[in-house]
Amino acid sequence: MGNADTKLNFRKAVIQLTSKTQPVDASDEIFWDQFWSESVTNVQDVFALAPGAEIRALREESPNNLATLVYKAVEKLVKIVDSSCRTQREQQTALNCARLLTRVLPYMLEEPEWHSFFWSSLPAAAENESVPLAQSLINAICDLLFCPDFTVVSTKRSGPERAEELSSLDSCEYIWAGGVGFARSPPRCAQHEAARTELLRLLLTCFSETVYKPASQAATHHNRWIAYLTSPENRHALPLFTSLLNTVCSYDPVGLGLPYNHLLFADTVEPLVEVALQVLIVTLDHDTSNAVNEDSDERLPDNLFINYLSRIHRDEDFQFALRGVTRLLNNPLQQTYLPNSSKKVALHQELLVLFWKCCDYNKKFMYYVLKSSDVLEVLVPILYHLNDSRADQSRVGLMHIGVFILLLLSGERNFGVRLNKPYTATVPMDIPVFTGTHADLLVVVFHKIITTGHQRLQPLFDCLLTILVNVSPYLKTLSMVSSTKLLHLLEAFSTPWFLFSRPHHHHLVFFLLEMFNNMIQYQFDGNSNLVYTIIRKRAVFHNLANLPHEHAAIARSLAAAKGKGLHNTTKALPRSRSAESVAEAAMEGSRPAQPAEPGTLNATLPDTPAIATMTERESAHPPAREQLLPRRSGGDGEDRSPERHRDDDDDEDDDDKTTHAIAHKESLRVGSDGAAQEVADEWRPSGEWVATWRGRLPLQTIMRLLQVLVPQVEKICIDKGLTDESEILRFLQHGTLVGLLPVPHPILIRKYQANAGTAAWFRTYMWGVIYIRNVDPPIWYDTDVKLFEIQRV
Repeated sequence: MGNADTKLNFRKAVIQLTSKTQPVDASDEIFWDQFWSESVTNVQDVFALAPGAEIRALREESPNNLATLVYKAVEKLVKIVDSSCRTQREQQTALNCARLLTRVLPYMLEEPEWHSFFWSSLPAAAENESVPLAQSLINAICDLLFCPDFTVVSTKRSGPERAEELSSLDSCEYIWAGGVGFARSPPRCAQHEAARTELLRLLLTCFSETVYKPASQAATHHNRWIAYLTSPENRHALPLFTSLLNTVCSYDPVGLGLPYNHLLFADTVEPLVEVALQVLIVTLDHDTSNAVNEDSDERLPDNLFINYLSRIHRDEDFQFALRGVTRLLNNPLQQTYLPNSSKKVALHQELLVLFWKCCDYNKKFMYYVLKSSDVLEVLVPILYHLNDSRADQSRVGLMHIGVFILLLLSGERNFGVRLNKPYTATVPMDIPVFTGTHADLLVVVFHKIITTGHQRLQPLFDCLLTILVNVSPYLKTLSMVSSTKLLHLLEAFSTPWFLFSRPHHHHLVFFLLEMFNNMIQYQFDGNSNLVYTIIRKRAVFHNLANLPHEHAAIARSLAAAKGKGLHNTTKALPRSRSAESVAEAAMEGSRPAQPAEPGTLNATLPDTPAIATMTERESAHPPAREQLLPRRSGGDGEDRSPERHRDDDDDEDDDDKTTHAIAHKESLRVGSDGAAQEVADEWRPSGEWVATWRGRLPLQTIMRLLQVLVPQVEKICIDKGLTDESEILRFLQHGTLVGLLPVPHPILIRKYQANAGTAAWFRTYMWGVIYIRNVDPPIWYDTDVKLFEIQRV
């Protein structure tokens, strides 16, 4: 009953404040103390008892009262720090101030006029006059995050000699978890973890000024809150960075591994790890190397968090960080005999952003990751999420970040080499069963994304194929399944109607041909499956070499496709049914990729940067100057109609439908955006346009291979009466093309290069994830976010 009374008192105080038209005197301590006295005991109560509409009304009708409320709350926190927050009552008051500010700040940040308010001085004590309100708040939060017996376990003996002043305390002694730069693991205390979580949530709320900037401004916006926290002026910068990183990387959700223990005991660590991870990626996002704005010469200080991350260099620190990230990435994929018996965490999106930041800012870390097979512990969960998310338009952002990370890693030779490690299927995935390497897994998943994925993934095709080209010179042996998949893609992408339907479609063919050339020139010995598949599908290459480029032939190709009416098909791409196709039963225990549940929230994203802007300019074929057309929406595009068996005679019809399914996706994509539709309508393929690239198709190596091997294979088949492909494969394994192929071309790797497009994309994606993940309490739910739109799928 008493608890209900105190909630009632808090609600009365809110009503009093919102109903007063006259400014309330700042010195009326009895009135203001109602908001943070021991009236509420959790953040959910504060959100329920202070409705958003009332806070907004207070901002519009009584701005002075709102300003005083925030001033008094910050002042209270500062006073508690000055008295070193020793009593239980002070600790409760500090948490209530933090809860109230977490509730109120988003409604102030959504209004640009209030942004400068936080950088004005506190009107309270004279000695604080020169310190802006935002700095006072961040200083107080950071002091409280290392407060003995409140957020950390005291290392001092209890008693009078314990009187340690917070303002002079060495927070490096109180780092929250052992790991990078801190060997000792302090004892755990659930109460301290819960207090840290609430204070970090307030920090995250302060940083969210970025989400109230339109996307056009957010790319160049420098967040002064983050700049101050990560600057040399913050004496807690190093211990805070270390605490956040170590808290995330030392977290083991399974713990002792007792079945169902997560259902019996409340876990105070997971909410702490979640908010610590979000604060960490947000602070690492703002590289403050530029001026505050174009009109000012003021420079922002160095971002010490980025500085610290870039300077980590010990192998044991890299191992700790990598183990932590891979443990959490693989956690949802682990199989257990008892259903739901072990705890699963859903931190994979934030973890992938953190992994990206670590590789981006610390190249030594990336080389360490690639130095051993540990990189495969990152690759497999990424491929799992790519495959699982391909039909769900609410997870398009997750698809992008997974592909961007693989693009970054594929620029390094070691990544291609590591892919040759045999793959033993431990994670049920909705892909054909195969026996092979991690390279085969990569090819099979990419094929599945391209052929059965959501329409909005079309801009990623160039990225997916660039990754395959980058790793191709190092792939020692591809399985028959993945070889067939690659040839199936070439069949689909090289059909005249598809090639002539959009100005950039021929790039996809260039990428695939370059991949085949790399494997033939550099890895011929082990790739008899691929060579055999190329021989079986030689008609595809002959058709490409004789591609029609006269105006009449182009018009005929386009008209024939329209005449068949196949461009309106909504079928997913059928599998290639060549003689070498194998039975494609999905892996045991897997479930098909599902579209989004109705009502799922989805944050919009900027357009995918074109591959030419994301990678270095050099290229084995002419650079793609045409930008990929922007795309914003599209249907699910997945129809799992039952596969029916077809003989080889059906191949041609199969490829026709394959191509039209891809092209239908493209027409859906373009039709979803007015400007893009206009561009597509204006563009018409011409004979001259086809001639500009047809002659540069890199077919010489493959044509020479066919010229040499096809007669030999045919002769063996006739002489020995062979009908079994294993004999032909054995012949190809022992064959050689030394001296018969053209001089090997140099290996060209398209390395990822930092660019404004992906920086803006990451910022928007990251805040969209944080917005949607923070539902309890819903910090930004009812506010006017401008960085992205929230849609219901």
